[in-house]
Amino acid sequence: MSATIAPARVADIAELRQLYYAVYGPHYPVALGTDPATMARFVEDPHTLWLVARCPDTGALAGSAAVHGDPGSRIGRLEGLAVHPDHRSGGLAARLTEALCAGTLDAGRLDSVYATVRTVSAGPQRVVARNGFRPLGVLPNAVDLSSRESLALYARHRPGVLERRFPVPEVPAPLLPLLRTVERALDVRYEGTRAVAPAPTAESDTAGHLEMIEAPAFVRRRFRDRFPDAGRWFYPLHTPNVLLTPEDGRFEVYAYLNRSGGYCSLVAAHPDPAAAAAYLGPVTRALTRAGAGYVEALVPLAHHGALSAFLAEGFVAGALYPAMRRDGDGFHDYVVLSRSTERIDFRDVVVEPSLQPYLDCYVSAWTSTYLPTFEVAS
Repeated sequence: MSATIAPARVADIAELRQLYYAVYGPHYPVALGTDPATMARFVEDPHTLWLVARCPDTGALAGSAAVHGDPGSRIGRLEGLAVHPDHRSGGLAARLTEALCAGTLDAGRLDSVYATVRTVSAGPQRVVARNGFRPLGVLPNAVDLSSRESLALYARHRPGVLERRFPVPEVPAPLLPLLRTVERALDVRYEGTRAVAPAPTAESDTAGHLEMIEAPAFVRRRFRDRFPDAGRWFYPLHTPNVLLTPEDGRFEVYAYLNRSGGYCSLVAAHPDPAAAAAYLGPVTRALTRAGAGYVEALVPLAHHGALSAFLAEGFVAGALYPAMRRDGDGFHDYVVLSRSTERIDFRDVVVEPSLQPYLDCYVSAWTSTYLPTFEVAS
């Protein structure tokens, strides 16, 4: 089928919701495919390129995909990729993906675009891989659909970006296997990076009771006041909807909590990440009680202290995003760390050969973190 591809319109929203229901069923936790108000904002957002594909004969909606860009960080997120079950196996997903990359990366609007894809089958991984996306790692237990699913992280960079990464002199030793995996998968180098012992961290429970404020409009306003510069966020392209703070207000942690999907992203901390680093335990427990079975954070590879704090709290590095954030003429690498309170089961995970080393690396890191090492005396 030679579908017609064009930008999405507000008038398409009702059909788009039917498309996402046909593809994902009633458990799709993303507002882009379920919430009309959010979808309308995306359609009208000048930093979002949303394309739809229609059958040339009937005009019926056959597919949809979008890249939501962040002008401050020049990063885009591929999301909402869906092809109606009646129109699969025709290359439509690849056509949509390539058209989006041409309109963002090739046009110079963004430096990189990332995608999180399902691992229940190899199909989604092959679609993005055929369009220049390369694997960056795995996100175990990242979302709760009909059951807990793990996702794979892929990204595509604009030509020349990976060659302008800032060197990192040292990293906590537990991250070295992930760096070696990235070197082999992406042909980037960390020759000058040495592995050292994690920095000592002292968790403190003296923060007292943590208050969780769930007033999305208030949280957004306060977040914008605290962080007018997007470069200070942990996590771009995520707008926080909850705020955690102790009674004395010595720090504030902003997070995006998705209860329907059972996951949470730590977005930023005020006055700086170091202020909240000693309280990652209470913060994580509060988010878990609120319904987050999976909590993740993005931390600069060069921030040895912050990485050590997350590792000490049981977070495991599952992915590394090279050249994620622009800083002048160069780019910083970031690590994706996560912690799941639910049992991780990889028996139904299907991964392409290029992604398998990341899965093996994560299993080894998780084992080192959570399984005791026994000494055998002879």
